[in-house]
Amino acid sequence: MKVFTVEENQSALAKKLGITRQALNVHLRKLKEAGFIRTGRGFIDLTDKALEALGVRTAEAFVAVKIEPRARNQAYSRIKMLPVERVYRVTGDIDLLVVINQALLDDFLKQVSKIEGVKDTTTYVVIERLA
Repeated sequence: MKVFTVEENQSALAKKLGITRQALNVHLRKLKEAGFIRTGRGFIDLTDKALEALGVRTAEAFVAVKIEPRARNQAYSRIKMLPVERVYRVTGDIDLLVVINQALLDDFLKQVSKIEGVKDTTTYVVIERLA
């Protein structure tokens, strides 16, 4: 499970939301019971379930990248600097397999298409994780 953390205490968050700390605490307790958040001193963790309920895509996409042999090292370095979750150098018809958050996919593809030596990309979007 991926977790996204808000590092702000409940008093400050309540003030930003324009509600009392007690009211925020009631809402947080309900969200915690529903599995949307975890709370502690000075932080609130939003789970994948919470982000999905908010309409934020957190699923992964896989991008297979073909690179011209002469430009591989430079292309590898530039791709690793992009906002990716993981990058694998693989054997076969492709050179890299990049794992990326679906929400960042469009921007990633625009950036990777500008990298010298990148010949082709093929994208696979995860519909459902089975295991």
